[in-house]
Amino acid sequence: MGTMGRAVYTVGFWIRETGQALDRLGCRLQGNYHFREQLSRHRTLMNVFDKKPFVNKEAFVAPSASIIGDVQVGHRSSIWYGCVLRGDVNYISIGSGTNIQDNSLVHVAKTNQSGKVLPTIIGDNVTVGHSAVLHGCTVEDEAFIGTGATLLDGVVVEKHAMVAAGSLVRQNTRIPCGEVWAGNPAKFLRKLTEEEMAFISQSANNYSNLAQVHAAENEKSIDEVEFKKVLHKKYNLKNEDYSSMLDAVRETSPELVPDSTAR
Repeated sequence: MGTMGRAVYTVGFWIRETGQALDRLGCRLQGNYHFREQLSRHRTLMNVFDKKPFVNKEAFVAPSASIIGDVQVGHRSSIWYGCVLRGDVNYISIGSGTNIQDNSLVHVAKTNQSGKVLPTIIGDNVTVGHSAVLHGCTVEDEAFIGTGATLLDGVVVEKHAMVAAGSLVRQNTRIPCGEVWAGNPAKFLRKLTEEEMAFISQSANNYSNLAQVHAAENEKSIDEVEFKKVLHKKYNLKNEDYSSMLDAVRETSPELVPDSTAR
C-alpha cells in the first residue's frame, strides 16, 4: 500500500470511528430510553499482516463466511455459510469448482515434526462436507471429504479418494486414489466403485450450480426484497420464484439437489 493508499485508509478509518463515537454519545444522551445496537464487525474478506485474500469473481462466498489472510479461491468454487478459512501463518489454495460446505474450518499448520510450516492445498472439483476440519493438509482433484471429517497436519488425500463422514485422519497419512477411508483413526475401508467416482465429480458440479442460485439471492438489494415481499403479500403469489426470505422454500430443479451422502 503506497503513501496515498495509507492516507485514504486512515481517513476512512477515522470517519467510521467518529460515526461510532457519535452513536455512543447519542445513546448516553437518551439515557434509559435509548436502544443500543451493537455494530457487527464481521468482514467476509479480511487482511492479516501483509496478506490478503484473492477470490475469483466467478466464485461464491456466503455473507457469513470468513476468508482471512493469504487465501486463494478459484473459478466457480463456493464457500458456504459459516465457513472460516484462515491463512495467517501460511497460505490456503482452493482450486476451481470446489465447494467448502457450511461451518467448515480450513487452517494451516504452524509446524510439523521437521519444523516446516504447512499450507492447506485443495484441488479442483473437491467436495468438503459440512463442519469438516482441514488443517495443514493436501486434498487433490475430485476428492470427497465427508461431513464432520477431520484431516490433520501433513495428510494427503489423492485424486478420487473419499474420507467418510465423521472420520479422523491422523498426521502424515496418505489416502491413495480410489479408496474409501473411515473411522477414528481412519483406516482403509474399501475401493470406490466407478459409480461413486462419477458421483464425486457430479457432486462438485451440483454445488457450483447451486451456488449461483444463492449468489443471485444474496445480491438482491433490501429495496428489491421488500418490494417483492409487498407484492407477494398483496397478491398471495406463491410460485417457484417465491423467495426463501419470505419463509418459503425455493423449488430447486432435481439436477441441482446434492446427493444426501454429501451431507
